[in-house]
Amino acid sequence: MPRFSDGSAGDADYGVIGAGYATIRQPDPRIEAVIWEALGDARTVIDVGAGAGSYEPRDRYVTAVEPSASMRAERPADRSPAIDGTADHLPFDDDSFDAAMATVTIHQWPDLEAGLAELRRVARGPVVLLTFTPEVPEDWWMPHYVPELFAVEAARMPGIDRIVAALGPSTTADIVPVPSDCIDGFGQAFYARPERTLDPEIRRAMSAWTFVEPEVAQRYTDTLTADLASGEWERTWGEFRSKAVFDVGLRLIVAR
Repeated sequence: MPRFSDGSAGDADYGVIGAGYATIRQPDPRIEAVIWEALGDARTVIDVGAGAGSYEPRDRYVTAVEPSASMRAERPADRSPAIDGTADHLPFDDDSFDAAMATVTIHQWPDLEAGLAELRRVARGPVVLLTFTPEVPEDWWMPHYVPELFAVEAARMPGIDRIVAALGPSTTADIVPVPSDCIDGFGQAFYARPERTLDPEIRRAMSAWTFVEPEVAQRYTDTLTADLASGEWERTWGEFRSKAVFDVGLRLIVAR
C-alpha cells in the first residue's frame, strides 16, 4: 500500500486527522496499568505504530516506530522521538528488545502477519497488543445509531483468532473492561456519555469516521441530538449511564 504524503502507512491519512490527536487520545491509567503489567520486567521496549506514545511506559527505555510525520509531531515532550518506519520491516536485529508493544494500530498494518512476525523477531520477551474485536461483543446504543461505522470497523479489525494464530500457541487474549469515565477518547469509551460523541473533534480522533459518508455522520448527530433532547435515549439506553465498566471489544493480547 502506498504511503500518504505525511508518511501514514495504513488506510487512514493522519496528515488530515492527526492534529490534536494526543489531546483527545490520552492514556487511561487503568488501561495503562494492564499494558505495563503485561510488559513484565522488560527494560527495553519497542512500540510499533506508536503514534503519540499514549501507553508507552515512562520508567523504561522505549524505542518508538511511527510512519506518520503528523503523529510523530503529536508526541509529548516526555516521550522519546519516534523513528520513521513501518511494522513489516523493522530496522533492528533479532532479539534487540526485551519486549514489543503495539496499541490500537494493527488494523492499520497492510500486512498483519508480516508485522506481527517482525515484533516477534525483534523481541526477546513478550509481545503485547491492544486491539478491538471486529464484532460488537455486547449490545449497546451506538451501533444502533450508526451501524455503518461498525461495519467499517468490522472490515478493518483483524479477528482475534487470526492474531493469536500468527503469534503462536503461548498467546493469550483477555477482555479489557473500559471504565465509564475513561479518558482515552476512542469512540467506544463514551458508552455512558453519548453527548461527547457529538463533538466533531472526538469523532475525528476515531479513524473509522473518515470512512463514513458525511450524510451518515450528519444523520447520527441529528438523531442522537434529538433523542437526547426528547428523553428517548434515556428511556431506551439510560442504563448505560450507571455502568461502571463495559466490554466494548477492547482486548489485550500477549505472546510470551
